[in-house]
Amino acid sequence: MTNPLAPVLDHIDTQRDAFLGRLIDYLRHPSISAENIGITEVGTLLVEMLTGIGLDAQLAASEGHPMVIGRWEKAPGKPTVLLYGHYDVQPADPLDKWVSPPFEPTIRDGRLYARGVGDNKGQHFAQILALESHLKVNGTLPCNVILLLEGEEEIGSPHIAAFARKNRHLLEADLSITADGPRHASGAPTIKFGSRGVISFELRCRHASRDVHSGNFGGVVPNPIWTLVHLLGTMKNAEGEITIDGFNDGIEPPAAEELAAVERLPLDLEAFKQGLGLSRLDAPADRPFYERLCFRPTLTINGFHGGYGGPGSKTVLPNEAFVKCDIRLVEAQDPVDILNKVRAHIGKHAPEVELIAEEKGMQPSKTPIASPYTAPLRRAFVAAQGREPLLVPAGFGSLPNYVFTKILGIPAFVTPYANHDEANHAPNENMTLDCFHEGVRTGAAVLHELGALAERA
Repeated sequence: MTNPLAPVLDHIDTQRDAFLGRLIDYLRHPSISAENIGITEVGTLLVEMLTGIGLDAQLAASEGHPMVIGRWEKAPGKPTVLLYGHYDVQPADPLDKWVSPPFEPTIRDGRLYARGVGDNKGQHFAQILALESHLKVNGTLPCNVILLLEGEEEIGSPHIAAFARKNRHLLEADLSITADGPRHASGAPTIKFGSRGVISFELRCRHASRDVHSGNFGGVVPNPIWTLVHLLGTMKNAEGEITIDGFNDGIEPPAAEELAAVERLPLDLEAFKQGLGLSRLDAPADRPFYERLCFRPTLTINGFHGGYGGPGSKTVLPNEAFVKCDIRLVEAQDPVDILNKVRAHIGKHAPEVELIAEEKGMQPSKTPIASPYTAPLRRAFVAAQGREPLLVPAGFGSLPNYVFTKILGIPAFVTPYANHDEANHAPNENMTLDCFHEGVRTGAAVLHELGALAERA
């Protein structure tokens, strides 16, 4: 029998240069959520784009920036896949670190450089082109599709959960797939089955009403920097253990197949350390590399601010200081619960310190590796890229996949298309041309394999 996927992949291969040109045009449109630049314009552009390829599309209002929703539901009895992405991008600062302007896409050495190319415009545009390719070649899609593109992911997705609860009828699907993030550092294609959650907060301390002389007042006036240092020392010890009371309560341990999956992930530890100029990993030294990233929560100091930072010395005792932190959460940890435990810990150890936090945070998410959708996704990667994907139990960063698993109640998968060194959120963000092309092929193969599944009950 003729493979119905083959002509679609052939079409994608013949359109490689044309697809690249269209991506470049798309990337020229800034859509910076943190600065509210270009959001409505790009959302409207996407609706026109999706309508043009044959989807029913709309800009759906949320409590924040609008959601772009496209849908094609003309395959009765076939699964419905919800494809998620985000059309907002990070600010481009610092501009002087870019080799070429961030919104003037430039090709150098087999890579396309532009803000948003990897995170996430290049990846969800590859999904759109996969849809278009099936429709161009066959006039139909192998399965039903809902495309959801968010405009606030880069500011923490503050409104998508409320939108999903209010608009379940718009998002009814059997599974969700997100094309976002980098593939494995080895270059191998990757399927991720979850993502860590996150909460961010500030700790602020103020003692005296003004800065004072460190000689005339030192030893009498308390130093807010030392107060914060001592508090932080009670939250994580030198052995790498997070020592907030109750912090680890209820963490869901990894399943046997998840532990087996991480043991199969390639790792050149010396190359990893050399690439970042490291002499060691964070404590504890005996904790396995991927166990840290998939199954363990973290407490990170993002920045510490206070006192004099200019040239030379200034013998001053500052009156205020603050520290910014984030906590990455693993499955069964709840952002509100963890934040309350942080608050209680501060009250016990340093009640004069003020906690400033976004109350909601982002919940973790996990889908079992034994999901019935795992096999068709693996087949799709083999068909599109000629090699088996690595299975990663949980992505190391945070995505709003909990909206799909915990609110909509469907399995959620992440299939990254970008190269591991995409430099997302940084100057000179890039995506290799091969990764983009393979992303379009993989998106098309995923649709084909989902369509080949038995009819739903």
